[in-house]
Amino acid sequence: MLYAIIATLAISLISLIGILLLPRISQKSIWIKRFIGIAIGTLLAAVFFDLLPEAAEGFANPRTAFLIVLGSIFAFFIIEKVIHYHHCGCEDEQKGHVKQHLVVNNLIGDGIHNFIDGVIIAGAFLIDVRIGIGTAIAVALHEIPQEVSDFSILVYAGLSRKKAIFYNVLFGLTRVVGAMLVFFIADSVTNIVPVLLAIASGNFIYLAMADLIPELHHEENPERIWMQLFWILIGVALMYGVGLVVGKA
Repeated sequence: MLYAIIATLAISLISLIGILLLPRISQKSIWIKRFIGIAIGTLLAAVFFDLLPEAAEGFANPRTAFLIVLGSIFAFFIIEKVIHYHHCGCEDEQKGHVKQHLVVNNLIGDGIHNFIDGVIIAGAFLIDVRIGIGTAIAVALHEIPQEVSDFSILVYAGLSRKKAIFYNVLFGLTRVVGAMLVFFIADSVTNIVPVLLAIASGNFIYLAMADLIPELHHEENPERIWMQLFWILIGVALMYGVGLVVGKA
């Protein structure tokens, strides 16, 4: 529990990185693209190196784990459509009350997303500290471009920079709430950990394939396309290296 709380608190502080670097790193910055590539690699590597194998071992029939993964992918698609629809066409909204609506939707969506992150991280730590650390790293890396986007929307919607920072950090702490909830109910609910790992696998696959990879498809420079693959492989290598180092500790 202590490891999970420390990890979720550390990731919550990462929300400040995108904010503090925002004047230097824009959405079109090459570094944002690099972070996205690394995040894709770490998310997919976390699934296939750790989360999915552990989830499959937790069920008498491994197909149950794969059914949960598939169902969670559909579920996260619906959640994103319902809660994060404000990301689409927000530049066309001009009236003040509509912008306030953007603030509310952004914070609710971000809070739920962060809560799920906390649940996923805690479930991974319940299995093994090594898997927990790898999962936390994968979550942390994909949060950097995500938080840059969320902060930009809050400022665009009319919040001052200080208020946007405050709300961003505050709603980032919902990860801690999600992690603590898992530990409180883990003893009373049997076989919850394999279910959480299967849900986490679906979440990571959906994030990588539906949210992050499409961001890289906008690149038309052939040389940079190969560099995108390079940064994705860096993410995969990072997760593999973490598994080797932490596994020996």
